[in-house]
Amino acid sequence: MNNVNPPSARPFPVKLFLFAFFGWTFDFYDLVLLGFLKEDVGRSLSLTHTTETWMLGVALGTSGIGGIVCGALADRVGKRTMLSSTILLYSAGSVIAGLAPNLWVFLLGRGIVGLGVGGEWAIGHAMVAEAMRSEVRGRGAALLQAGEPIGVALAAVAGYLVAPRVGWRAVMVGSAVTALLALAARKSMHLPDDVAPRPDFAAARAVVKFPRVASAWLLGVFKLGTYWTCYTWLPTFLIREMHQGTGKSLAWVASAQAGQFAGMLSFGWVSDRLGRRPAFSIFSLITACAIAPLAYRWSFLSVHPPLFWLVMVTLGFGSGCTAGFGALLAELYPTEVRSLLMGTTYNLARAAQLGAPVLVGWAVATGGLAGGLSVPLVLAIATASWVWVLPETRGIALPTLASAPAGPRAP
Repeated sequence: MNNVNPPSARPFPVKLFLFAFFGWTFDFYDLVLLGFLKEDVGRSLSLTHTTETWMLGVALGTSGIGGIVCGALADRVGKRTMLSSTILLYSAGSVIAGLAPNLWVFLLGRGIVGLGVGGEWAIGHAMVAEAMRSEVRGRGAALLQAGEPIGVALAAVAGYLVAPRVGWRAVMVGSAVTALLALAARKSMHLPDDVAPRPDFAAARAVVKFPRVASAWLLGVFKLGTYWTCYTWLPTFLIREMHQGTGKSLAWVASAQAGQFAGMLSFGWVSDRLGRRPAFSIFSLITACAIAPLAYRWSFLSVHPPLFWLVMVTLGFGSGCTAGFGALLAELYPTEVRSLLMGTTYNLARAAQLGAPVLVGWAVATGGLAGGLSVPLVLAIATASWVWVLPETRGIALPTLASAPAGPRAP
C-alpha cells in the first residue's frame, strides 16, 4: 500500500486547519440559522406551518448537489480554490435569502446556501485528513468537526438575542461576512492547492463499488437523521411545549452544544484508540440513552432542572459521533477521487434529511412528543448497529486507487 501521509515529524498544519475550521463553523451556522428564525420568516412571508416545515429542508436537499459538484471540481482544479469558492457561495446565498421579497427568492437563496455548505464539508475534511499523521487522524477530523456545535451556538445567539432587536433579514445578510474569510485566505494564507492525480475511471468504478458507497451513505443517513430529526424540533419544543422562555431555551441549547463540543473532542480520542466502529457504536448508544427520557419522561425532567440539564448535555455529548465521518470517509476512499466521494456520500446523506422535519411532524401528530422523539431514538440505535458493516480503518495509510480495492483494515 502506498502511504500518502506526510512524515510523522511533520508539524500540525495550523493555517490549513484554522481555515477549514472557521469555514466549517460558519458553514454550519448558515445551515442551521433558519431553525432559529423560521417563525419570524414565516410571519414576514405569510407562510403556512406546512410551508415552514418544508422550508427547513431546502438547504439540506441542495447540499447533496453541492457535495458532488464541488467535490469533483476540487479533485480537478484544487481543494483550496474550491474551498474558498464554497465559502463565497454560501455567503451569497445568505444575502439573497435575507433580501428576498417573497418565498421563491428566499428558497433560491437557501438552495444556494446548501450548495456551498455541501461542497465545503468534504473539501475541508479531505485537506485536513491528508495533512494529518495516521495515528492522530481521528482527533484531527474530530477537532475540525467541533466547529459544528460552535456554529449552532452562534445561530442560537443570533436567533434568540440578535434577531428580536434587528430583524431576521439583518441577521441573514450579516452572516455573509464569512465571505471575508475566503477572500483573506486567498490573499494571505499559503494553503496547499494540489490537484489530485487523474484517476483511472475503470479502476475507480471497481473501487467505488455499490456495497461500500451505499453502506457508508446509509450510515450517514442514520447518524445525520438522528441529529436532524432531534435538533430541528428543539427550539420550538423548548418554548412551546416546555414554556421555558427565551433565556432558558438559549441556556438549554447552549448546554447541548457544550456537550457536543466535548463529545466531538472525546470521539476523536476514542476512535484513534479503540477504532472507528466501536466509537460510533458507543456514542450513538449514549445519544439513544439521552433521547429516551426526553421522549417518555420530559414532564418529569421539566420540574427537575438539574436532571434536564444533565440529559441535554448527554444528548450533545453523544451527538459528537458526527465527528467521525471526516476520518472514516477519507480512509474509505482513494486520493484520486476522495473529495468527490466524500462529498457525495456525506452530502447525499444530509440531503436525505430533506424530509426529516416532515417525518417528525407526522410522528408528533400521531404519537405526540414521544412519537416524534422515537424517530431519532430508532435512528441512533440503527447507527450503532450499521457501522459494523463497514471495514475498520483506524491507523491505515490513506489509500490510492492502486491500494484501495482490497478494502484495507487496520492491523
